[in-house]
Amino acid sequence: MKSYEIFQHMSPALASQLLGYLQKTQTPVFKSVVNTLASQRNLRAIFIERKPPPERYTWIKNALARKPADTLAAHLLQAWLLGAQKQMLCDFLDSLGIARDEDGTVEQLPESPPKEKLREVTGQLLAKYPAENVAVYLHAFHDMDSTVSWPILGELLAENERLKLGSATAD
Repeated sequence: MKSYEIFQHMSPALASQLLGYLQKTQTPVFKSVVNTLASQRNLRAIFIERKPPPERYTWIKNALARKPADTLAAHLLQAWLLGAQKQMLCDFLDSLGIARDEDGTVEQLPESPPKEKLREVTGQLLAKYPAENVAVYLHAFHDMDSTVSWPILGELLAENERLKLGSATAD
């Protein structure tokens, strides 16, 4: 699932949480994204900025859910995950024994762990964090690295209802 597709299937509540976090903590990045999205739609950024936050976030979510915005969507997901969701990322990597930097980034992703280990670790994440946050992270992680593929993670994402974005079972 590409980043723009994650935004297509993400709940409005999580999108508002994500965008609100980025607006407060990474204001220059947020403003740049608004400017870029507005120009993609032949609008002035002030048109978006003047909307009340719920309308603004809905508009941005919908704009990020379009294929031309995939790079921006990936950038925002990464910024949110490495900021607001850093502990979840670190828990995932630590549970799999993957060496990481302090901020949760990985230099070299190893080959995929066994399916049972991945199933166990995703179960631990789902027990500790909201299912939709876990699903967004794992879908973004699965799409992130084109040099090392984890097809087993893709299988788990397809099999586990709690990891399917847009499903009624996501918390």
